[in-house]
Amino acid sequence: MTMELKKAVTESTQAATIKLTVLETSDIHGHILPIQYANHNPTETGLAKLATLIREKRRHHEHVLLIDNGDLIQGTPLAYHHARLNREAANPMIASLNELGYDAAVIGNHEFNYGMDLLRKATSESSFPWLCANIVNESDGEPFLGKPYTIKIYGGVKVAVLGLTTPYIPNWEKAEHIAGLRFEDAVQSARRWVKELREREAADIVIVAYHGGFERHLENGEPTEPQTGENQGYALCRDVPGIDLLLTGHQHRSIAQVVCGVPVIQPGSAGALLGKAVLTLERSAEAGGRWRVATVESELVSPHGAVPDVRIMELADPHERLTQTWLDQPIGRLVGDMRVLDPMGVRLAEHPLIEFINRVQMELSGAPISNTALFDNVSPGFPEHITMRDIVSNYIYPNTLQVIRVSGRDIEAALEQTAGYFDTYDGQGEIRVSPAFSDPKPQHYNYDMWEGIDYKLNISRPVGQRVTELLYNGRPLDPDGEYEVVMNNYRAAGGGNYAMFQNKPVVKDIPTDMAELLASYIMERGTIQSTLNGNWEVVWDGKAGR
Repeated sequence: MTMELKKAVTESTQAATIKLTVLETSDIHGHILPIQYANHNPTETGLAKLATLIREKRRHHEHVLLIDNGDLIQGTPLAYHHARLNREAANPMIASLNELGYDAAVIGNHEFNYGMDLLRKATSESSFPWLCANIVNESDGEPFLGKPYTIKIYGGVKVAVLGLTTPYIPNWEKAEHIAGLRFEDAVQSARRWVKELREREAADIVIVAYHGGFERHLENGEPTEPQTGENQGYALCRDVPGIDLLLTGHQHRSIAQVVCGVPVIQPGSAGALLGKAVLTLERSAEAGGRWRVATVESELVSPHGAVPDVRIMELADPHERLTQTWLDQPIGRLVGDMRVLDPMGVRLAEHPLIEFINRVQMELSGAPISNTALFDNVSPGFPEHITMRDIVSNYIYPNTLQVIRVSGRDIEAALEQTAGYFDTYDGQGEIRVSPAFSDPKPQHYNYDMWEGIDYKLNISRPVGQRVTELLYNGRPLDPDGEYEVVMNNYRAAGGGNYAMFQNKPVVKDIPTDMAELLASYIMERGTIQSTLNGNWEVVWDGKAGR
């Protein structure tokens, strides 16, 4: 039989359709085990549970493509302990992905949090490529990890996966962690690379894995946030031809739908969901026999009730035991009460925990004014006997501190921004978080509480007109005066839509993680005292102020 005849027979017997199952994890944030680090309570989330689902999908589907979409190596005490105290060991998150046979991963913004050395160590340990088409070297314009995309072949179908990352990272990350890198617009980069994948690589199917979210309403296209370029998912669907499937993340949303004709997935965070899309591929006579997507069925699969994967648990175990020993390390004693029993109450009137964190920031930095946040609604506060577990359960981000010089007008604008956290309230029913801070994901970490100034926020008033009192040293704050304020590096860079802080003079930079600063502060003193000066409160029409 001639080679030509063999080829013809092979092609004639090749399946007319192929099903490709695409699985996505995103924003795992170091959550391997199904536990809460604050109290050891079990959860129905985490990579170990998702691993059970992943192995099940592999057993039932012939062609499976498995992608992690970023923010993998930061976010839990386990991840923190590895990065700060056990970095010579193999990274447990990477070992888990290797074990599960991931095909690729995408760089997330939090991959940079512990510096380039740790990031490069993690990528060097990976048995899969890390994709980052729009993060390039300033020196030569090449993708800084070398791989903008990867190509996989399934039953003769050529599938390309392009990796993109939110280019907004320089607005949050420490400059030394991203030195030598340039962050290019994700949409412009996608146009270039998707075209190249279609034409030069002759890819049949193009999947874009984008560590970013959506800047517009998914149905009507109306803007849902300031158009800064942080999230460009809608523009990718609308403005970049040739994308067959868009995998997203960063916003921690649960999405499985079609946007501007493009199927989209986003599987929450912390291993809460597994994204799944089944692509039915068929040969197209109109395209000269090339493969195309006939249908896409997408869903988000919950790991609730799944038994954690034994091998993943074994890989994490030695790291977990070291982490738990470290978390139980005693730090000091508290006189008074800093427990968080009502998160909304903490945000309505000053709480001893918030006052303590602000006062530590002021004392360590020398700044007379400070702000901080209650990052989520599960922060437990401090008990009488404080351990490292209590520190990292309350201060969950690897933030450092900066003192910046701002105007009184900037401070008032920041207070108006923070006051937008609340829905307009008339004194009836429950006080609620506004959609601006709850949709598409909760943004409790963007509600700041201040020390060193006296202020009131009236949430019966329209957003932007809520600051009803603002004093410094007992006198009205001078709008044109200059003030030094200490805050975390994320906020100092304008993160969370605090544009009034961007590009302000940095008076002092304290490059130590806040968790370490708080632990050292308490250990040096042995005993700390709960205090409350009540320098601020949230009021509404009909409520008697203090």
